[in-house]
Amino acid sequence: MTSTSSPRGWELLLAMAGALAAMAGTTAAFVTHEHAWRYLIAAGCFAQFLGWVRYSRRLRGGAR
Repeated sequence: MTSTSSPRGWELLLAMAGALAAMAGTTAAFVTHEHAWRYLIAAGCFAQFLGWVRYSRRLRGGAR
């Protein structure tokens, strides 16, 4: 095993932070009725997407 084969967890942290930001933005948009919160929702969803893509790319090839 090499030192790069151990999971670092940054990808999952990015995915979870994105999900949390999207949920916070959704709640804020629902409560305040401001359309500006949709940018936080979009950024959170994009961060979650990037986190999951990077995590899946690391596991590619059956190295689960």
